Amino acid sequence: MKLDITIEIRKKGKWFIARCPQLDFISQGENQAEAKHNLLEVIEIQFEEMREMGTLDDYLSECGYEKKDKQFMIPDRMFVSETYSL
Repeated sequence: MKLDITIEIRKKGKWFIARCPQLDFISQGENQAEAKHNLLEVIEIQFEEMREMGTLDDYLSECGYEKKDKQFMIPDRMFVSETYSL
């Protein structure tokens, strides 16, 4: 399956935290590459489990993806970035 995702990586203490906001998955590693690799591995494992249970399409729909021609896409309206001063 081909799926467009965003991976955010930040450093927290001695660890790097990788996060996919669209899917709400997170992982960590000792460096950026390891954190990204671990996150992609988590996503693959979770998707395989959801496929086996028959819930993957429902999960992706709940995450805001739309299915078009057997491919899931994120509508443009989901990409909004705003800055707030608190």
